[in-house]
Amino acid sequence: MTRQPPIIYNLFPLLAGSIPQWERHLDRIAGMGFNWIYLNPFHYPGFSGSLYAVKDYYAFHPRCIAGVTGDPFDALGHFVSEARDRGLSVMLDLVLNHTASDALLVTEHPEWYAKNPDGSIKHPSCIDPADATRVTVWGDLAELAYWPLPDPDGLLDYFLGVISRYLEVGFRGFRCDAAYKVPGEFWARLIGRTRRINPDVCLVAETLGCRLPEIRQLKKAGFDFLYNSSKWWDYQASWCLEQYRANRRIAPSISFPETHDTPRLIAEVGGNQAVVKQRYLFAAFFSTGLLMPMGYEFGLPARLNVVHTRPDQWQEKQYDLTDFIAQVNRMKLACPVLWGEGPIRRLTRSGRPVVLLRKSSETHPGQVLALINATLSSQTGVKLNWPKLLGQPGGTIQELTPQAATMLPGDTIKIDLEPAEMRLFYSAKV
Repeated sequence: MTRQPPIIYNLFPLLAGSIPQWERHLDRIAGMGFNWIYLNPFHYPGFSGSLYAVKDYYAFHPRCIAGVTGDPFDALGHFVSEARDRGLSVMLDLVLNHTASDALLVTEHPEWYAKNPDGSIKHPSCIDPADATRVTVWGDLAELAYWPLPDPDGLLDYFLGVISRYLEVGFRGFRCDAAYKVPGEFWARLIGRTRRINPDVCLVAETLGCRLPEIRQLKKAGFDFLYNSSKWWDYQASWCLEQYRANRRIAPSISFPETHDTPRLIAEVGGNQAVVKQRYLFAAFFSTGLLMPMGYEFGLPARLNVVHTRPDQWQEKQYDLTDFIAQVNRMKLACPVLWGEGPIRRLTRSGRPVVLLRKSSETHPGQVLALINATLSSQTGVKLNWPKLLGQPGGTIQELTPQAATMLPGDTIKIDLEPAEMRLFYSAKV
């Protein structure tokens, strides 16, 4: 039996408040048709206060347990149980390529860390791909040594213990931060032992900003899903479809219109709701999984910040797209062609204002045709010949697009697309 695709709502802890306050969002999340909740790290942070600078994996960020009486793990378990009652599985962000520079492990197991030539513990860094002279160093983080591993069994047992504790609470998945920075062989051992505890656990590899060889080395790791970079596609350049073709043989992927690591899309496009809707619909079409960060549905303009975000950002709501998002999610779940990484073919030449993409499935009959107006400023028309495009007469074609205008009958029709408009059409037979 084929699993439904993961439709993931990223509940950002610092925006949602304390654990009991997280529960207030569950009805809305379930009502929009999501089937997963992904939580960024809520562990006790190091001196910087960053969610991704974990000091103690078994303790909680003070803001997440404000007002909580008793054992915080009980409060967390209650949240997970309430989510499950609404048909929502919960996954946790698993950060194991680094810790806070003042983490407990730095004292307990300094031998697990990468070292500088002078013997000091190394801070993670990255080089700007556009300018090799620009190097960012995260001074609040300490890099764990994986290349090679000084104590592979010790580190494996430690993180298996972390995973086991949160599986006990009721978590059913883990989003693995910067998975490509950890050897595939280590992941394979860790994932294999994790599946002995829970065979149905879902493991997602965050693979943004890495090169293809870094993803390839994860092929045998056992991940269920990878992230893809379609958020940055202009619908014209060839790289996105090339990445899709290469990566879908490794694992199915997850698309998103924005993440907690990017600016808010509504701010990037100057308040253009048409682009916000287009990009969400495109993410639902493009890949198996779909992810949306908290606040996207309301146009919150302030970028999510792993240190400074607070719940008062909810006062900045600009609109309400919950109905549209619910319709897109239901559409995706109702169309099995959109459940997998089937072949996608571009039917128009690069540079054309209207982009036509045709997606088929390797496990289900049918095809889906995507029409995208890549321009943001002008209406553009396109003539469609259904027998040529989808192999069926116009009377058998079903429009999937939420809130779309009525499609006129006929084997050949002309459709006018508003700026940034996207429409989807389905043929039940190939």
